[in-house]
Amino acid sequence: MVKTVETNKLPEPIGPFSEGKDLGKLVFFAGQGGFDPATGKVVAGGVQAEAEQTCKNVGILLEAAGLTFANVVECTCFLTDMKDFQAFNEVYAKYFTSKPARTCVAVKELPAGIKCEIKAIAWRD
Repeated sequence: MVKTVETNKLPEPIGPFSEGKDLGKLVFFAGQGGFDPATGKVVAGGVQAEAEQTCKNVGILLEAAGLTFANVVECTCFLTDMKDFQAFNEVYAKYFTSKPARTCVAVKELPAGIKCEIKAIAWRD
């Protein structure tokens, strides 16, 4: 049975999609950006501030599914500028200490003008 992962601790998704889908052993999470949960607006301060909030938002979704960052097995990261790669990695490394498999790509732009986005897949033991 597929369950939808939902939380009221994040802003509503900005499109017609679920925050996550829980298949039991595997949980797929929609991409998260640097949106402040209190205001729904993108945090100020550049890519590092956005990456910090993005990781916190991924953590909120993991918690909603009863998981932690240690359960993440794969991430796809999107940056609007590869010049931000090192700054993004500095923040990412603080949260994803289990070093899940990862792909990081540059895209022309992201919704709402965000500079980075992370989508994740987690494994439940």
